[in-house]
This record gives sequence, C-alpha cells and structure tokens, in this order.
Amino acid sequence: MPTNRTMSWQGALTRMGFVDAGSAARELESGPLGALSDIQRLAAEIGRAADPDLALRALNRVVETGQADDVLDLLDGAGGKARERLIAVLGSSNALGDHLVRHPQHWRDLEDLDVRRRPGPGEVRAGVLRAVGAAPEATEPVSELSVDTGKDALRVEYARRLMQIAGLDLVDGLGVDDVGRDLADLAAAVLEGALAIARAELAHGPHADLAPCRLAVIGMGKVGGRELNYVSDVDVIFVAEPRDSVDDMPPDSHADTHADEALRAATELATSVMRICSDHTAEGTIWPVDAALRPEGKAGPLVRTVDSHATYYRSWAQTWEFQALLKARPVAGDPELGRGYVEAIEPLVWTAADRSGFVDDVRRMRRRVEEHVRPTEAERQVKLGRGGIRDVEFAVQLLQLVHGRGDDALRSTSTTEALGALTDGGYVGREDGAALGEAYRFLRTLEHRLQLRRLRRTHVLPTEDAALRVLARSMGMRSAHEVQEAWRAKRREVRRLHEKIFYRPLIAAVADLPTDEMRLSPKAAHARLEALGYRDPQGAMRHLDALTKGVSRRAAIQRTLLPVLLGWFADSPSPDAGLAGFRKVSDALGTTPWYLRLLRDDAAAGERMARVLASGRYATELLMRSPDAVRILGSDSELEARSVPTLVNEVTRAVRRHEDPVDAIGVVRSIRRRELFRTSVADLVSLATVETVGTTLTDIAHVTLTGALDVAVRAVEHHRGEQLPTRIGVVAMGRLGGGEMNYGSDADVLFVHDPLPGADENEAGRAATEVAQQMRRLLSMPSPEPALTLDLDLRPEGRRGPVVRTLSGYASYYQRWAELWERQALLRASPACGDPDLLHEFTKVIDPLRWLSGGLDEDGVRKVRRMKARIESERLPRGGEPALHLKLGPGGQSDVEWTLQLIQLRHAGEVPELRTPRTVEGLQNAVAAGLLADDDCAELLRAWRSASAVRNAIVLVTSKPSDMVPRDADTLSAVSRLLGWEPGESAAFLDEYRRQARHSRSVVERVFYET
Repeated sequence: MPTNRTMSWQGALTRMGFVDAGSAARELESGPLGALSDIQRLAAEIGRAADPDLALRALNRVVETGQADDVLDLLDGAGGKARERLIAVLGSSNALGDHLVRHPQHWRDLEDLDVRRRPGPGEVRAGVLRAVGAAPEATEPVSELSVDTGKDALRVEYARRLMQIAGLDLVDGLGVDDVGRDLADLAAAVLEGALAIARAELAHGPHADLAPCRLAVIGMGKVGGRELNYVSDVDVIFVAEPRDSVDDMPPDSHADTHADEALRAATELATSVMRICSDHTAEGTIWPVDAALRPEGKAGPLVRTVDSHATYYRSWAQTWEFQALLKARPVAGDPELGRGYVEAIEPLVWTAADRSGFVDDVRRMRRRVEEHVRPTEAERQVKLGRGGIRDVEFAVQLLQLVHGRGDDALRSTSTTEALGALTDGGYVGREDGAALGEAYRFLRTLEHRLQLRRLRRTHVLPTEDAALRVLARSMGMRSAHEVQEAWRAKRREVRRLHEKIFYRPLIAAVADLPTDEMRLSPKAAHARLEALGYRDPQGAMRHLDALTKGVSRRAAIQRTLLPVLLGWFADSPSPDAGLAGFRKVSDALGTTPWYLRLLRDDAAAGERMARVLASGRYATELLMRSPDAVRILGSDSELEARSVPTLVNEVTRAVRRHEDPVDAIGVVRSIRRRELFRTSVADLVSLATVETVGTTLTDIAHVTLTGALDVAVRAVEHHRGEQLPTRIGVVAMGRLGGGEMNYGSDADVLFVHDPLPGADENEAGRAATEVAQQMRRLLSMPSPEPALTLDLDLRPEGRRGPVVRTLSGYASYYQRWAELWERQALLRASPACGDPDLLHEFTKVIDPLRWLSGGLDEDGVRKVRRMKARIESERLPRGGEPALHLKLGPGGQSDVEWTLQLIQLRHAGEVPELRTPRTVEGLQNAVAAGLLADDDCAELLRAWRSASAVRNAIVLVTSKPSDMVPRDADTLSAVSRLLGWEPGESAAFLDEYRRQARHSRSVVERVFYET
C-alpha cells in the first residue's frame, strides 16, 4: 500500500508532466537512477521532455547496459546542455532511444555541440566515409573495405549523426531550415558511403570485369532542395558516363560495347546503392532511395547518360517533370559529371512555363495529390492536405517557373530561399511572403516532431489525446487542443495566402493600393496571367484596372473580392470570359447594395458566379440579360427546378396584365430566361443530372408554349373581336414529347383543333391557323436570348401539309395514309398545352396507331431498319468523323432511341409498360419485360446519357447547338472540363466517348439489326 510520501511524490511527478506517475515513482526510487543524489531535480528535468515517461524508461535502459561511461555522473552532476539534449532526445524518439541502448557510449556525441559551428557538408561526407572504411577522397573501389561491416557501420554513423541533429533541434533552437539542410547533407554523405560500399561490392562480384564508369547521384525532392525531413524517401536520379572517353580509346576498340558495359556497371552500382540504404540489418535500416523521378519513371532505365537525359527532357518530358527538376542538385558520386548534368538540364527547366497547358498540368498534379489523401486523414494531413506543406511548395514552384525564366535570382532549389527571393524581387508581398514562410516552417516543424517519435515516414496528426499531448509538448505547447488549433489556424493561413500571393499582386499592379503593397511590373503581371491560363493578359489587365480603380465602395470591395475570383476563374475552362463577364455584371449591378454584399458575404454565391461566368457563353449571356438573377446563386434551394403548375400560374397571371402581345410574350420570355439560367447554373455546379436537365428544359418549354398559346389566342380573339370558334391543343413530339430536351433543342409540335358545336368548320380552321402562326411569330421574334423554335415538320404530309388539322382530320389521315415513320414518330407524342380534353381525345386517336396490336410484322421490321440505314447514309455530314456525331453517329442518341422504338413497335401492343415516350424509362421497362438484357440496357443508357451531356455542354460553352464533338482544341477542352475531366485530358475524354459509342453500337448491331 503506497505511503503518504509515495503518494505525494506521485502527485509531484504528475504536475511535472508524467502520465504514469506511479510507475515513474517506482523507477526513480528503486531503478538504476535511484542512487543519484538529487533525484527530484532530475525528475523535474525529465518532466520537461515531450514524453517524460518515455524519457525515464529510456534513461534506465541506457544505464542498465552498464556500458554508458559516466552517464550517471552526467545525470547527477552539472551536465548542462549535454544532459538536457540526452533527455530531450530520449523523450522525443523511442527509435533514437533504441539506438542509444545498442550504443550507449554515443551519449557523448551530444556533448560539445554548437549551433554556430556545425560540421559542413564536406566534413560530414568525410566522417561517413571514414566510418565505413573508405578514404574521403577515394572514387576507386577500396579492396580492404568489408561490405557487410560497412553496411552496419553506415547505419550506426547515420543514427549517431541524426541524434546530434535532433539534440540541437530540440534543445538549442536549431531552426527548421537548418535542420532540413543538415539532414540533406547527412543523406548526401550516406549516399556517398553507400556508393563506396557498392564499388567494393562490384569489385569483388561477378561483374568486376565490366568497363569502368563515372556515376553521379542527383538529389531530387527534399534532399535536392536541402530541406529533408527526419524520415523521407530520398529521391534521386542516376547519371553515368564511361570513365574513358571514346577519343582516348585505341582505334580497334569497340566504343559502343564499352559504353554499354559502363552503363551496366553504373546500373549495378545504382542498384546496390538503393539496396544498401533500404536493407534491414541488425542495426536497422536508413531510408528507401526512390529513383521514380527519372525519365519514363519506373519503366525507364535506372541509369542514363547526360545526353540521353537531355534528349528525353527536350522531346518527351511532361510539365511535372520540369517542376521536379527545380530541386535537382548533385549530391554524391562524380562531382564534375553531376555539374555537367545540371548545366545540360537547367536551361530546359526554365522553358517549362512556355509549354501549352503548363498551369493546367501543375494544378492537375496538385489535385491528384489531394485526391490520393485518404478521406479519413484529409483533415489531419500535414503534408498533402489542403493548406498543408505541399500547397506552399506548389505555390512557390509555380511562381519560380513563371518568373524564373527572366530572373536568375529565383532559381533556388530550396522552398524557403525561393520564397525569400520571390519576396525580394517583388513577386510576392513582403507581409504575405513572411507569413507564408512562417506557416511553412511551423508545418515543417510539426512534421519533424511527428516523424522523430518512431523514425517513420508519417505526415498525419494522431487522433489519440495522449499522442497529441506529446506532440504539443514537443512543439512547446501545453495541450492537445492547443496544437490542433494551431494546426487549423496555419492551414487556413496557407490557403488564404496561397490565393493571395498569386492574385493580389495582379490587383496591385493596376489599382491605387497603399504604398506598402508590392507591385508587379507590367511584364511580370502579363507573364503571371498567361501562366494562370489567361489568353489575353492585356485585356485582363484592362478589366482589372476598370474594376479596381478609384475610391468608391464598389472598387474597394472588388479589390478584396478579385484575388479570390481570379483564382476561381483560373480553375474554370475560360478565365478570360469569366473576368470579362464579371466586369459586365458589376457594371450593371455595382451600385446595387445587395449585389456586392452578396458576393462579399456569401462565398458560395461568389464561387458559383465565377464558375458560371468562366464556363461558357450560354449562362453568361442569360445573366447579362437579367443581371439581378445573380440572387439565385446564393443557395441550393434557389437552384432547384420550379414545378410546372407554379410556373404556369406565374406565366398566366403575368400575361393577363398585358394587352399588347409583344409585351406579353416579352414577360413569357423573361420567365423562360430566368428558368434557363437557373437550370444551366444547377447543371454547371453539378446539382442536376443530365436526365434532370432534360426534364427541366422540357418543363420550361411546356410553360413557354402555354404562355405563348395564351398570348396568341388573346391576340387573335382581339383581332377578330370574338372568341375562338374552336378548341385548340399543342401536341409535343420528338425530344419535347419525350421529356428529353437539350439546351439547343427545337420544339417539335403538332397543332390540333376541334370546332365548337355550331361553328363553321372552315372558319374554325382559319382561326386555329391564325393562332398557330401567331405563336410561331411571337416565339421567333428577334432576341439575343436562346430562341424556342417551333418545328412542325412531323405533321401529316410534312411541310406540304396544313399547319393545323382537326381531330377528325388527324384520325382520317393516320388511318388511311400514315407511313411507318409517322407511326414511329407518334411513339413520342404527348400533350403539351391547350385544351386538356382535346389533347386526351387526340391521345385516344393515336394510341392504336402506335401501340400496335399484334406488333410489327417482319416486313415492317425490315422497313424500319432500311429507314435507319438510309438516314445514317444520307444525313451524316461529309468530311467529319461519323463516330463523333452525337446524334446520328454509331452508338449515338439516334441508335439508342431507334433500338427502343423498334422494341416498342414490336411489343408495346402486348406490354403496356413499354407505352412511354421517354427513352430511359422505356429501356428500363424493356429489361423488366425480358425484351432487353440488363447489360445491353446499361451500355445503351451510358452512351445515350454521355451524348446528351456532351450536346448540352457544347451549348453551355459556345451558346450554339452542335451535333458534333468539337474539333477546335479550346472548345473541346472547355467541354471536357465541364463534364468533369481534368485540364489537359480532352484526348482522354475523346477516347472514352469513342469507347462508349463503340460498346453502344455493338448492342445496336445485335439488338436492332440482329446481326
């Protein structure tokens, strides 16, 4: 049972920071440290460690080895900094504690350290080479070097020097930049030591007779930038040349064979270096050496000559490879060869920003990095998450590539040095650069503390309170909550600055900002805008100037908003259109208080407006006609489609307030314009599927036709001075009838009328024709907005037939004269607007004609197939690629729709579920009826939806309908991006569309043509 003294001792230990105070008390009282004269003072010092419990256990383990010379004297006496470093290291890293247990005498390496007099790269290299048994200046194999002994010696020396860096880091205030440099210099020395061992291994192995070679190791990533972590893959590229030049070789020698053998020898050495560093021995492992950044990645040769590297980068390299080469630096091997590599490659790096799609490539790479973060870790990812280390590095690297073309001062391999140069050169504001540098150093320090614990590569904050508490103490904080809040604050700061450093200087370049704001030169501003995807930098600068000049409240708010908006525009298909559109909207609404307040206070509305304005012309043109429609961007509920009854009621009430037909139809068009904008925005921000868009566009057309019919009837009645002598109805056909309209669809309709009792039939026909013609005239009046064109070509006798027929006239024609294609067209007929009883009676007339009792005979089937083949032959445009015709091409919309319609003609008479004008519903019901395989249905629907989405996207981008996949590269890129493809992936989008169309066509060949 514990005594009062023991309990008091435990309480003191708890206050000092020990978690398991009971165990700590027992270890201090009865363990090997119990004999020390001032155990309480030692306990207090241990209590200042990140993990006092871990530090105490490790100290006892080191003392228990009996090999730690004078360590008890150190702990009991005036050990000063050495004791403090020993405790700090043991309380921060159980991995380094394990090393000290294996090599307890190494505690002395924590003595006599000085932040200001640390060993330089050459001294570290020499020390590592001596440790493995190689002379510091040697480049030839060392015959007496023991490979196995050398591997263990390399690990021991690495851990010993790593412990020294950690001691200075944890106790002496060695800054994170210096820690990164020292770790990178140690890594370079280790690679040199591994290369010495590899040479000895090669000299005594089966390939000892290979031609001698020169090998250089090029550091990439963090080792190249001299900003290495405690634990990281070490990224490298290997470059080699034969030791003897071809000119020095005897005339009868075989130069090609000699060069090949030298590269084989270099490959053996490189492979050995990688294995030596990553192998596990009794002394553990060091780190993996990763050569995946080499040309062609893991599929390419491990070693190349300088010329081979240069040829690859000139001809084949992608943008991300040039970005990676920003960090390239010789770190081991032949120094002259390493310098030759950098001299050959460096000029190519600074042309990367001139490549087409440069910024898209960089951003795509960044997005892919973010996508690979596990969702469960996204909010805890210090390196790869949003607002993490990689965000800072990408921002700095992008600015380096953009502005480093003309400014050599920016060509640093170090992130912090490059950020400093960007600040000094006026490319980043001084306050912003300082804040971003501070945030970056905090994140790097946090990463270092995470990795020190077990010397494992991790970038994820722990979830356990105990682990977070240790992390907090290692950062000089008191609690888990404090370190989490600091992490979140730095993330937010990085995201804010990430946007600001790109776009704020552009605003400063044109606006009257305070004098302490940095300003880009016009040339630098143009370069940055070009790199960010703006095709007309000069025009963009004019827009920025107009939006931000002056002292008005509007200019002040826009100066605040534009840095964020510019980023959103740059992430969209057409940044120039986005900026120009924003200027037009602001010119129209800038003095309206609610407009700027909406953008200032509602980030979602601002982002949606940017997305709309920079995605294409269709929605932008709608917005230009009604700028106050910006209001609906504020919430998802505002973007939900309005019901048909609600809209019909609104249209009817509005129409009745206007006697003039032109004014009345203007109101109908205004409501249609608003609803088209609502629909297009929901589509652009992915709140609507392609089927939802089709249904909504059809509903809007129905409402528009309802309003137009009302206006036309009232106009005709006013002109005649009497009510119409007939009932009239509008029947929807084609995509309108199927509820599947695209943005560019015409309204296929039939007009039907039925004279009132006692009315003169001819007079009723003339009145109905006047109404139909008035509707067509009103809807076709010139207007900048998308037109709704009435198409009557599906009426009996086509263009030669009367515009309007009576109900009995339709019945007589269809029963006596209707051709098979007309019966097929009626499959999609449905009521649109007008007299509901008349439309119901029309449906009763046509149902027996389309839902054939007994089905379609074989002769009819052959006619349908021949008709389909003739349409494909005659209507596909010449000179284009048929496979890219979205409507008539192989596997396109027509293929899918005709396949369903043939099934309906053959079986709908007996299967009522097939009696639907809708393609999706009809195909799904055909599966349920056993008339179509589920897999075939899936292929048909996938292709049909894809073609529908592409047709819609073309209109959204260009404001013009087209049935062909765009050939123009810019339009194709914009369309593919609207459909969710990454920048630069338009070729992949095309391949995927072709693949879906091929699969769809194979189903059509089998099901429709039965081949």
